[in-house]
Amino acid sequence: MSDDTRKSQEKHTSWTVRRGLAAMAALLLAGLAAAPAVAATDGQDTARDRRGALVSVTPVVSRDATGVRTFLADRDIATDTVRYGVRAYRLTYRTVDPYGKPTTATGLLTLPTGGAHRLDVVSDTHGTMVNRDYAPSAGDDFGRVPSYLNASAGRAVAAPDYLGLGKGPGRHPYMDTRSSVTASVDMLRAARTAADRLGRPLTGDVYATGFSQGGQVAMGLGRALRQGADHHFRLKALAPISGPYDIEGQEIPALYDGRVNDISGVLYTSYWLVAQNPLHHIYKDPAEVFRAPYASRVEDLYDGKHGEEEIIGSLAPTVKEMLTPAFYERMRHPSGGLLAAMRENDHTCDWKPDVPVRLYAGAADTDVPIGNARSCAARLAEHGGRARLVNQGDVDHFGSFKVSAPQVVRFFDAVRG
Repeated sequence: MSDDTRKSQEKHTSWTVRRGLAAMAALLLAGLAAAPAVAATDGQDTARDRRGALVSVTPVVSRDATGVRTFLADRDIATDTVRYGVRAYRLTYRTVDPYGKPTTATGLLTLPTGGAHRLDVVSDTHGTMVNRDYAPSAGDDFGRVPSYLNASAGRAVAAPDYLGLGKGPGRHPYMDTRSSVTASVDMLRAARTAADRLGRPLTGDVYATGFSQGGQVAMGLGRALRQGADHHFRLKALAPISGPYDIEGQEIPALYDGRVNDISGVLYTSYWLVAQNPLHHIYKDPAEVFRAPYASRVEDLYDGKHGEEEIIGSLAPTVKEMLTPAFYERMRHPSGGLLAAMRENDHTCDWKPDVPVRLYAGAADTDVPIGNARSCAARLAEHGGRARLVNQGDVDHFGSFKVSAPQVVRFFDAVRG
């Protein structure tokens, strides 16, 4: 069926049918509310280890359009794209860990309260979070801004918490893009099942966005979908915000030339080293990397239970003061597992998109310098792809998010037409 035919049929759906669908949805929602976590037990999910299999659906929030506007305005986010209220659900689903072993993860599925019956889906991948309760399905703050923005504009939003965040087990393998992409693909699969059961089936058209760490994940997800990761989903547009696409060529050098501020440098560097070590064997003992007294405490700080302020207050004021002199120089000239950790995650822009791509970034960003976006655009071009770099000017990291997030919604609207 063509998009024009589909839109025409949706537009002329009778009020009787719409009212019937609304009534069915209301009954289902009432049932979900009565049972905080509904297990997925039908025949489709008998393969218990199937990736993306839905384990449970838990309602977490419902806001009318006015409530969405208030939520966004309180966080200095433009509200002109808000057309509907939203309902959001925590999904628990099956996926695999970085070693390919079965595990579970959680994420937030957000649906509009109006609009088309069949919904396109936005994949939103979030930025750096150290506390598991900050994740989209667990914390009702900035992590939900893109979900509310895009859902209130009329699309479903699948926002994975990633491994080890939200209600998922274990620790988060921070900046392991491969496992974050896997969790994102599996979140789309779980969202497809859940949305169908909630009476708002997905079309299969995917619009991918993400901020900071999630910008890199969004690029990786776009590449995975382009390569056929799941035949149900078709990438339609890609719009990451301020992602660290080039750790070796941009982010690490920026630690040494002043483009990354000290506080962010300490947080990102320590988090990354602790999370990457089990995957790439960077050190045997934290004392090889971190000075005393930080070596004895740094790994415990990233157990998913501490907040950013507590972590930053427990570490040195600068990267140079936090790392041993030998490892500080090793970071500047990486080799072995350290270099492998950088390069394994630096390939998310090495492909040719065949959909519209915009890379949003801020010129005054001292967390993820704009050089990352320029590097990504150049790599896409080397593969024959095209991407428009949207320089938001003199804004910092979170400033780039606040300005860009509503623009992403408008971009997706324009792509769909």
